[in-house]
Amino acid sequence: MPSSYAAAMVGQRFELKGRVAVVTGAGSGIGRATAELLAEAGATVTCADRDGDAVRRTADAIGAVAVELDVTDRAAVDALVAGAVEQFGRLDVMANIAGIVDWSPLLEMTDDHLDRLLSINFRGVLHGCQAAGRVMVAQGSGSIVNMSSAAIDHPGHGLGAYAISKAAVAQLTRSLAVEVASANVRVNAVLPGWILTEMTQARFTRPDGTVDEALRDKLLDAGRKSSPLGRVGTPEDIAAAVLYLASDASTFVTGQLLRANGGADMPW
Repeated sequence: MPSSYAAAMVGQRFELKGRVAVVTGAGSGIGRATAELLAEAGATVTCADRDGDAVRRTADAIGAVAVELDVTDRAAVDALVAGAVEQFGRLDVMANIAGIVDWSPLLEMTDDHLDRLLSINFRGVLHGCQAAGRVMVAQGSGSIVNMSSAAIDHPGHGLGAYAISKAAVAQLTRSLAVEVASANVRVNAVLPGWILTEMTQARFTRPDGTVDEALRDKLLDAGRKSSPLGRVGTPEDIAAAVLYLASDASTFVTGQLLRANGGADMPW
């Protein structure tokens, strides 16, 4: 049986009391679950999302600050980070979670299609990394957590452009980790596998908003069969991975791609 000291140490490793965090994409799915968990761990959280109503609901539920913005707008992301620092005095965690998915075969992909995915999924993360990174380097500490995808390990039909954008996030993560390590700033990424979110539910939701139950069952069954754990993931599963990378439990971890995919892919 662990001692009370050991139990306290475990708690302290994951506790974020006194820390300040910014979470993009906090209006729904993984972003919302992450904002909720970081707040539960004690962090003061600023929630950002392009859906103003959704991000305000998240923020109201956890007593956080809500900011409506588009992560493709560099000035808006700079202002987001500057606002958090001005209000709370520092920035300890930057979770770049905002992103989109779109299905289109590569041979049919247009420039507009690719530009939209890269602008949100890659450039939006870059903006967050740059704004947060400058603050964290100056203060000599901080953790940046980016959201990549299992799609970079497991190509799928129609997901080529999405995977390209997420592969860029993975390389950004590793490169930036090297550049800021001397300032005690860590940069890591989470690669979710099959996660049931509003984004993935769109695959079995009809244009009129009703759910195609047969397609839903087919896709969920495929997701369960692809995982040695025999289930699809939840936003809370990914939020827990973000908390680990944001907390002192991972102080010796940087430049890593944490594959939270139920074992669906196990690259060397």
